[in-house]
Amino acid sequence: MEHIALYRAWRPQSFQDMVGQQHIIQTLQNAIREQRVSHAYLFSGPRGTGKTTAAKVLAKAVNCERGAGPEPCNECPSCLRITAGNIMDVQEIDAASNRGVEEIRDLRDKVKYAPTEVRRKVYIIDEVHMLTTEAFNALLKTLEEPPPHVMFILATTEPHKLPATIISRCQRFDFRRVALEEQVRRLDEICRKEGISADEDALQYIARLSEGGMRDAVSILDQISSFTEGKVTYQQVLGMTGGIPSEQFARLASAILEGDMGKLLEYVEQLMQEGKSADKCLENLLYYFRDLLMIKMVPGADHLTDRVLNPEAFRSMAEGYSRDRLFNTVEILNRYLGEMKYATHPQTLFEVALMKLCSMSEEKEASSSAAVSGASAGAAGDLAALKQQISALEKKLEQALQSGSVASAAGDAGASRRPAATQAAAPRASAPSKLPPQLDKYIAGKDSTDFSAVSRQWSAVLQGVKEEKVTVHAWFVDGEPVSVVDDAILVAFKNTIHRDTTEKPANRQVIESVFATRLGKPYRLVTILLRDWNEVSQKSSAQQGTEELRLEHEHEDAAEKKGEPWIDEAIQLFGEDLVVIKE
Repeated sequence: MEHIALYRAWRPQSFQDMVGQQHIIQTLQNAIREQRVSHAYLFSGPRGTGKTTAAKVLAKAVNCERGAGPEPCNECPSCLRITAGNIMDVQEIDAASNRGVEEIRDLRDKVKYAPTEVRRKVYIIDEVHMLTTEAFNALLKTLEEPPPHVMFILATTEPHKLPATIISRCQRFDFRRVALEEQVRRLDEICRKEGISADEDALQYIARLSEGGMRDAVSILDQISSFTEGKVTYQQVLGMTGGIPSEQFARLASAILEGDMGKLLEYVEQLMQEGKSADKCLENLLYYFRDLLMIKMVPGADHLTDRVLNPEAFRSMAEGYSRDRLFNTVEILNRYLGEMKYATHPQTLFEVALMKLCSMSEEKEASSSAAVSGASAGAAGDLAALKQQISALEKKLEQALQSGSVASAAGDAGASRRPAATQAAAPRASAPSKLPPQLDKYIAGKDSTDFSAVSRQWSAVLQGVKEEKVTVHAWFVDGEPVSVVDDAILVAFKNTIHRDTTEKPANRQVIESVFATRLGKPYRLVTILLRDWNEVSQKSSAQQGTEELRLEHEHEDAAEKKGEPWIDEAIQLFGEDLVVIKE
């Protein structure tokens, strides 16, 4: 008798035989029972999950001679002939081979004719995403409003390639990957009825290899049972499929943890001698460390992956690795896996990746031991340095407090009896407040026409500085012009560091060159702090107001004018806070 492949012999013929799609089966059965079957369905999902099988079972259920029901009888002539593919009214069309607009137009023309053998015409279009744009357009109107005796079932593994207009006209069902436990139960049932002896761990590994596709799992079982003459063991499955047991990855992980490169390279050579591919080994090792990380971080994470067959072994291995090291290991393996696609010698790259992980282990141990010894040896030195820093900070704080007390007590009679340290600190506190010479001329020129002209063009000056050198602009933008006298522009700054940086020769040269180009004549840059300028301006205004209210002799004015340079010099030496002028 001719052998029939297991996946064909065990193809479900009813809804109850289907595995892992209960949410879809129940919806379709309820629709048939309540006579609410749609005219168009879209079945999408990974390969081997039952899309075409469900379409055929649905076609039998709606055309069963014993009446439309939640399950086909599989005994009447209609069910048997649909199963055998001998009814012209139920057509399965491969869109990959019939993807042109002419084939779809032919289908559209035949749709209008009533069925001759069963109640409803059913068109099952497999891999419908392969149709051309013109074919989709030809199908669109028929799919939206087909005759009442027609049903369309579209099946695809790539629903994102379908036009939205097609998807919106169908009831969509997404088939999911079959769970590992459900696959194992189905494989065990097939083995019992086919007389195949199979170990449970072998069936679990077969289910893992299928990646959720029931058809792939049955095909692998068929292949291995033929090779092993009806006896399927875990080692035989590994040998036939080229798989690698998790124990070998555990050996690699232990060698990495121990930093034993010799043992690691020996294991790699054994894998290569067994005919394993380097890229598959690296990929599976990446999955192994991913599972270690999941078990390390998530309590009860055994169900999050189908690869963990022995959770206790994974937990004991995960305890030897820290979280940071597992993260670094996964990142390194993932990077080398991406590079391996373009590698001329994949085995060499695999070995380099493992040696990199080993060297990380050695470097970490060396750095940790050095850190421990250095910490014990240098603890006293660090403590001494810390004490010195604290002492220096205390001295600076004391000086700052003293400077503040000097400034606040400038007018006291006992200022002359302050300690020498306090007197020395006062000039340093007022040192940043240096005033430009001939300040009275700048005060007089703050309302001049030249100053007004410069103020109007100041934005152009800033833009010119920015274009010339943006770093100089970053400091210079803090200033603003306050006066213009002859060939000098007085610029007031809010911050001392901005003023000092702007006055550097290189920066000053850039600014003065921009003055010449943007203002039409060369100007010198003179700077002052804005707080000093405001204070001097206010004092000047106050003095002018008092002079207008009193009468003075000529010789008194001359005497005052004669004394003014001495006062300016005293202010520059000691600061305004320490100079008291008395009549």
